Amino acid sequence: MKFVVSSTELLNHLTAISKVISSKNTMPVLDNFLFQLAGSELTITASDLESTLITSMELDNVEGEGVIAVPAKLLIDTLKEFPEQPLTFQIDTNSFSIEIYSENGKFSIVGQDGEDFPELPTLDEEATSSISVNHSVLLNGIEKTLFATADDELRPVMNGIYIELTPDFMSFVASDAHKLVRYRRADAKAEIESSFILPKKPAGLLKGLLPKEEFDVKLEFDDKNAFFTLSKFKVICRLVEGNYPSYSSVIPTNNPNAMVIDRLVFYNTVRRVSVFSNQASNLIKLNISGNQLIVSAQDIDFSISAVERLNCQYEGDEIEIGFKSTFLQEILSNISSAEVKLELSDSTRAGLLLPEEKENEDEDVLMLLMPMMINV
Repeated sequence: MKFVVSSTELLNHLTAISKVISSKNTMPVLDNFLFQLAGSELTITASDLESTLITSMELDNVEGEGVIAVPAKLLIDTLKEFPEQPLTFQIDTNSFSIEIYSENGKFSIVGQDGEDFPELPTLDEEATSSISVNHSVLLNGIEKTLFATADDELRPVMNGIYIELTPDFMSFVASDAHKLVRYRRADAKAEIESSFILPKKPAGLLKGLLPKEEFDVKLEFDDKNAFFTLSKFKVICRLVEGNYPSYSSVIPTNNPNAMVIDRLVFYNTVRRVSVFSNQASNLIKLNISGNQLIVSAQDIDFSISAVERLNCQYEGDEIEIGFKSTFLQEILSNISSAEVKLELSDSTRAGLLLPEEKENEDEDVLMLLMPMMINV
């Protein structure tokens, strides 16, 4: 088979899907891209068995058809060195030899039998749910929650984003037992209730592809796999099996103490003061009373401490609460509003951090952080 393709266009497509290829593949064929030529369309697949990325290109100058596995790293490293120009690929599907002709030269690669590439998973038609989701809703849901996923080998369900579809809203939830994020959209709905747990790696792959997307994403899933169909790419992934914990029960509902503060000022203060916290605990104390917030940290072992006072709007009783500073910084950096609201019930219960003003009327962002014990 033979085809002509633009060097930069091919490189762009390959770079986008190459992120799925694992450095520790159990099957040598997975170190390759699968090229499938049918008619004038070239379909390229990359996979690590758990996740698969597929892209396709329309070509003008094509002869024959067939499949071949092409070494991924070698091909990308070669294409990076070419200026924009047409490249001619001449492939012998019997000997798996690949000749690439450029304006000034010829490059020879040996591929593998494309038939050895693992087959794509299929969806169980009877158990499949399907929905069309706005690309920005999906991107925001992943961006707002991905940082809060866990790395817990004993509880793999915590290592992904729990996506919940109902007739009223679509929710994205992530938690590592210390912090929890719930991102909800009222403008994305499904006819029937369903849910699945999206693993961290395909979520990261989608986060990289969605900013360039202009159209709605078709989402289809059953008990085992999910298919995300974008305009130029398709992401297929195996879902995390198991039941996600009942996250609603840990969100405190009665929080009479509420503080509103400039998010960036609060974030920068926490960053400065946390330098003086104990390296093992990263404990930072917040003391709120009147319209003043006192942020403090100390490391008794090194006899160092730091205190900063900030103005805020506060309604409630005087309260002192401790948080792990690294988690508090992560949450504050993932809230996009100018001011942030901290809601508290008491110093032993989780604090809720919410954007004070919404970017989008249909958006509901809730971030929860568990407190740390303060040794008095």
